Amino acid sequence: MTPTAPAPYAIGVDTGATTLREADHLLRALAAELDLPEDVFGCTHLVRDGRPRVALSLAAEDEPVLRAARDRLTGQGYEVGDGAPDEAGRAVLFPGAGALTGTLTLAEVLARSAIDRVTVLGTPDEPSPDTLLVTREHVRPQWRDGRLVLAAMPAVGGVLVPFEDPDPTPCCADH
Repeated sequence: MTPTAPAPYAIGVDTGATTLREADHLLRALAAELDLPEDVFGCTHLVRDGRPRVALSLAAEDEPVLRAARDRLTGQGYEVGDGAPDEAGRAVLFPGAGALTGTLTLAEVLARSAIDRVTVLGTPDEPSPDTLLVTREHVRPQWRDGRLVLAAMPAVGGVLVPFEDPDPTPCCADH
């Protein structure tokens, strides 16, 4: 796939979600309910304005699709506005996201999805295209300077895994 810039039309949705997991689930449920096409970008955004929460955004080339979604979401009582809450959204829905399962080379990740680049925490160098990524079926790239970038980290066996853990241990879980 060619590098992708954020789609030109976006809406922000304040759902009151307080965790990323809750926001991910809600974003997927709303996309299914609204029957959004697979080329829609759905992101989460941390909002810290005195009432910490996770807002959502939907972005697409097809403005009428999102205008219809905006009307339906507003009708359901969600606070919906033009534009994303910020430019650094964490992508949950993006073209090719469903194809990122199992273990893939980085070249396959870039070819199958809208992800533009993979970085490895703690290293300044670009990883080799033949490096394996164990997706854990949880790939959450973020927008950086108009590009969708996946942060990965080294794992046992010389492979990479996405930085974000699908099942994080809650803070203070052991005490």
